Amino acid sequence: MAQRQEQEPARTEVTEVAPNVLRMQLPIRMPGLGHVNMYALLDDQGAAVIDPGLPGPWTWQAIQDRLRQADLKPRDVHTVLVTHSHPDHFGGAARFVREHGARVVAHRSFRFGLAKSILENQPEISVDDLTAQQGDESEEVSADATADSHHHHGHGHGARNDVGLWWGGVSPWGGHEPRPPLRRRLVHAAMRLVGGGLKVPKVTHPVEQGDVITLAGREMFVLHTPGHTPDHFCLHDPEAGVFIAGDHVLPSITPHISGISTSADPLLSFFYSLDRVAELPGISQVLPAHGHPFSDLKGRAGAIKAHHHERLERIREISRDFGRPASVAEFSRQLFRPRSWGSMAESETYAHLEHLRHAGQAESHRDRHGLLLYLTG
Repeated sequence: MAQRQEQEPARTEVTEVAPNVLRMQLPIRMPGLGHVNMYALLDDQGAAVIDPGLPGPWTWQAIQDRLRQADLKPRDVHTVLVTHSHPDHFGGAARFVREHGARVVAHRSFRFGLAKSILENQPEISVDDLTAQQGDESEEVSADATADSHHHHGHGHGARNDVGLWWGGVSPWGGHEPRPPLRRRLVHAAMRLVGGGLKVPKVTHPVEQGDVITLAGREMFVLHTPGHTPDHFCLHDPEAGVFIAGDHVLPSITPHISGISTSADPLLSFFYSLDRVAELPGISQVLPAHGHPFSDLKGRAGAIKAHHHERLERIREISRDFGRPASVAEFSRQLFRPRSWGSMAESETYAHLEHLRHAGQAESHRDRHGLLLYLTG
């Protein structure tokens, strides 16, 4: 498969993508991704940066190089904005705070405690995109999950009640504990060795839907966009017609939507968020966290939503073919190719099944072993 633009390695040059907004590509070592876009927003006091990459010395060296090209030093960065609680977005923030006293802006629901468990075990991008880009050269997306687990976390379905328990070893639907890909485990091991582990700063300036922040000499509006994570937010710059998207809307891949979330229906949250950003008027430039800037926000948001609706319809077809209640693992193995089978694929499947259940289009119950079974209407 041809390389997606989000997988391209980081380029060293700095480009101006909007008035007083510079795109700085930072290298990242995560499956399916080759770079993260750190945006520097220039003003009279220096600069604010958005999503300063993974923790570790290689990221910091790249940050220094990119800032130098813009005649900036790390001490000129007075603010770090973090779109959501994944390490390739908040990793460099701690050093700006520790060495230069930068303030940290994140959504009010930003939760490092929950995020630390999730980010070490889940991909940034959908299982389809992840395995398509990795091909056969890397380890399977996750350890193989079996459908005959006899573990049980009680009778509730909501992820809110199960999220803390799952990371102890068993999923809410009865699958195995997720195991990150080999490359991810090696990255975290290397960061621990060099003392660049998941150090997280205190959020000094929490924001929420509708807040206004002055950046790049202009007023920008905060939009809470849960789905990829519960704490994700984007920025709308109406004066320049710019939308800073984080991972909410990416140009050619789909962000991972996990069934394990503080939201009972994360896919519904994602749909709602996509609809809201698609309604924004006058957007001429979308600045994603991975991949190149693009212009058609409404079209891309619609395409991502259509992808998930196609998956929901496929789940209904699978249920009709089974003709009986089936486990999440059984659904997952019909949705995904064998190389994708495992807990990550099951998590995405669970998110879709729970969406149908909350919409009254599926029923579920646990069998005598505690395994969660679904039947769609």
